Amino acid sequence: MTSSGAISHYHDLIHQHSLAHDSWELLSARMEERHMFFGERLLCTVLRPLMYTPAEWRYLTTRTELVLRVFDRLAQVMLENAGLRAQAGVTPEEEYLIHMDHGYRTPIPTARLDSFYAQNVDGRRTLTFVEFNGESPTSMAYSDVLSDLFLELPVMQAFAERYALRPLPSKKPALDEFLRVYSEWRGNRHKLPDIAIVDWHGVPTTSEFELFAEYFAENGIAAVICAPDEMEFRRGQLYANGTPVDFVYKRVLITELLRKYGLAHPIIEALEARAICVVNPFTCKLLHKKASFAIVSDERNAHLLTEAEREAVRAHIPWTRIVAERTTLDPAGNRIDLLPWVSANRERLVLKPNDEYGGKGVHIGWETDQTAWDAALATAGHEPTIIQERAQIAYEEFPALSDDGRVVVARRLVDVDPFLFHGERVQGCLCRLSSETLLNVTAGGGSVVPVFVVEEN
Repeated sequence: MTSSGAISHYHDLIHQHSLAHDSWELLSARMEERHMFFGERLLCTVLRPLMYTPAEWRYLTTRTELVLRVFDRLAQVMLENAGLRAQAGVTPEEEYLIHMDHGYRTPIPTARLDSFYAQNVDGRRTLTFVEFNGESPTSMAYSDVLSDLFLELPVMQAFAERYALRPLPSKKPALDEFLRVYSEWRGNRHKLPDIAIVDWHGVPTTSEFELFAEYFAENGIAAVICAPDEMEFRRGQLYANGTPVDFVYKRVLITELLRKYGLAHPIIEALEARAICVVNPFTCKLLHKKASFAIVSDERNAHLLTEAEREAVRAHIPWTRIVAERTTLDPAGNRIDLLPWVSANRERLVLKPNDEYGGKGVHIGWETDQTAWDAALATAGHEPTIIQERAQIAYEEFPALSDDGRVVVARRLVDVDPFLFHGERVQGCLCRLSSETLLNVTAGGGSVVPVFVVEEN
């Protein structure tokens, strides 16, 4: 059974003009009230959530958790293997941070695996992961609030007369994981953390920090939002904009922190002194680098994985290599010279910087002419970059209101990104939509929608 029947019924409802118009007016008003913006744009621009049947969601969850276990073990192996860290392009400063004791076991308390979960003509699903967001995954709070807002909509209430709706919360699992690692860091002595949410002022996700601070307060936890330059460490205590804190929810990216401060930042000083608990820890950098996909899919590292892990990689991780002058196996298992092969096969490949985000520096081979592709490939030889085989992209039809008030159903690319906790489990999911191949809200387009499991009453 697929979700197509539920989607068809929803679209029948949304074409009732009053339902569509009233639902959009309520949704847009509620998003403004809750500051549901990415920068200055409303976070959601369509009138339907993503829907999965229980079986579809169960498959996505179980296969994601299988792949997650591969990456969790890879992080442990990379901590002990300097050769693998070199493959990943770990810098000397990152080496120092990675080997700092952060006081708890898991290198990835929170994370996100970004995927395409495509439905084929015969109804079967194809699941392909394209990136591991291991550093500061966004949208856990956004997705929860959007779920709440959608449940208020007249069209959703009409839909619920026929279908049961189950939201997929992630804020509570995130807080549970923060408290778990904080307790481990403190040695199980009971105390609620004093939290600093740290990122640059003016980043487009600022409104999500506010949602998290509000949620923490509802649970009796004090939180302050501050920029990295508003922190200081003195007499064994870390201060965030003058407030003492012992837990850092680090939303600022490690690369950006190092670029501005090197190793001379109060967060690093406080961590060295065991004065703070940091989420995510600096070890997350090992998996956050896009080269982690190359490491698990490269034949020279196959001996590090069990057969079950190799099967999971073959099933769900696209062929990925670090750009370099070398021989390797192509996706069909043939021995090739990598750079000439990449030049000749651009229409099936994507070029990605190893350590960027928001779509920066990404070259989509089938949308790039040969001259520009070869120029990007030449530049990639001087900067850590990966090449990745084209994944089967997922598409669905989503309704929205046009400027003149008509319901327009249009085809969107669908990016499904399960939230991961403690390196073990999936709870909640981000869904991003776009009409462009580069599916990234940070890059300037797209929409976020909540995800629901639906089942006919």
